Amino acid sequence: MSLNIPGLVSLSVFFTLTLATGIWASWKSKKEQQNRNLTEMAIVGGRNINVFIGLFTATATWVGGAYINGTAEIVYLPSKGLLWVQAPVGFALSLVIGGFFFVNPMRSKNYMTVMDPLQETYGNVMGSLLFIPPLLGEVFWFAAILASLGATMRVILNIGGSLAIIISACTVVFYTLLGGLYSVAYTDVIQLVFITLSLWICIPFALVNSATASISYTATHQSYQDPWIGKIEKQYLGRWLDDFFYLVFGSISWQTYFQRVLSIASPGQARLISYLSGLGCFSMAIPSVLIGAIAASTDWNQTSYGLPSPLERGESAMILPLVLHYLCPTYISIAGLGAIAAAAMSSADSALLSAGSMFAHNIYRKILRKKATEAEALWAMRTAMLVFGAGAASLAFYSSSIYDLWFLSGELVYALLFPQLCCALFAPSTNTYGSAAGFLVGLLLRLLAGEPALSIPPVICYPACSLVNGTYTQLFPFKTFTVLLTLGTIIAVSYLAVILFQRNFLPRRWDVC
Repeated sequence: MSLNIPGLVSLSVFFTLTLATGIWASWKSKKEQQNRNLTEMAIVGGRNINVFIGLFTATATWVGGAYINGTAEIVYLPSKGLLWVQAPVGFALSLVIGGFFFVNPMRSKNYMTVMDPLQETYGNVMGSLLFIPPLLGEVFWFAAILASLGATMRVILNIGGSLAIIISACTVVFYTLLGGLYSVAYTDVIQLVFITLSLWICIPFALVNSATASISYTATHQSYQDPWIGKIEKQYLGRWLDDFFYLVFGSISWQTYFQRVLSIASPGQARLISYLSGLGCFSMAIPSVLIGAIAASTDWNQTSYGLPSPLERGESAMILPLVLHYLCPTYISIAGLGAIAAAAMSSADSALLSAGSMFAHNIYRKILRKKATEAEALWAMRTAMLVFGAGAASLAFYSSSIYDLWFLSGELVYALLFPQLCCALFAPSTNTYGSAAGFLVGLLLRLLAGEPALSIPPVICYPACSLVNGTYTQLFPFKTFTVLLTLGTIIAVSYLAVILFQRNFLPRRWDVC
């Protein structure tokens, strides 16, 4: 297949428009940073983001390339189907719960990052340890987003996925470095509009393609593959619930979420945006669900793609761009490509800014250089973003499954950070001893449970652990069990430490924390 020149031109126009918007937003942020400190402007936009921009950027943060590609992939897979698409409902509930319970405690003390309450409660040393899970999470997330974009470019434009990853990463890093949250928020508006319009334009053409059967029929009847509605077998119910709980609660403790609600002008507006963005996140999954259903209802032998099917070729992760390319006219598939590029960049810049913000504010300024000036902290943030962006781009070259990488990026934050955040905000009597014990217990339990995606066998086999095709799979909801045990450990050990020292069971000179 030859190089898709019209598609390349279209994508170049989109990248140029996004870059121009980011540069304009950085100019706007410099105009408004009078009487405001530099890092506050870069991290939370001077707490001056309006409701309209806030709603767009909060929604676009979750609706990334991994989100729209992964949703279509799961619907298409015969072993999964629609009932296994948990992210839209999980993220929506996460945003609602975050707005109801977490916004006020975070806004009342004018925190700038999710790490602030942790460092305030447990100290800088423990805070630096707790920084590791969200950092890895953001980098893995950025890598998953870039990998999905690279796969799309390879299918539709017939250019190397590596080239697409490098160009996308450079563009995102450049405008995020220039304007911080302002650049990210304003480019999110353009990107979310691109995603919405482009995908909905493509769907009617794919639905009426002669190779596609009725998706209402194939939802419940065997056609070219099993019904795309899917099913949840009894033995997999525990795993389904475990994944769902981690999407709901694990998504709360991300810096990308708090960066949005902490940047809004008032706490009331921040709660409103959290609720509405949950609805927006759910609705943005509908086009991907339809595209996944269309792919499951298609006789690929009638298309120029031919046989074997994408599933048999191991290309199910690219099912969304495949549908756009082979079931839509060329000029329409180009529009769809713009949607995927927009989705990738809307979340990639958020992840990059999040990682850089936490490093500069919580590690560099509070631990490494406590006397750092505003300008120095800002340059530390920019340097960190360069390093993290390069690392994520490197990881993207080795992504075997978009959805696995996306899920893995959240597990670290769910198992290790969410219990710590809950205790710091709602159980202020907890202390560093409890935090350290909880971190150790959570880390050990999660690692010893194994990870099939990385071919790590489990040391702890929970009930219903099964061997499938030579790989052990935990069917017990072990991630949620780990979170609950971590939460209990933090509270119990904190209480025990207070008793031991206050009642002189242990000498006060041993109280190193």
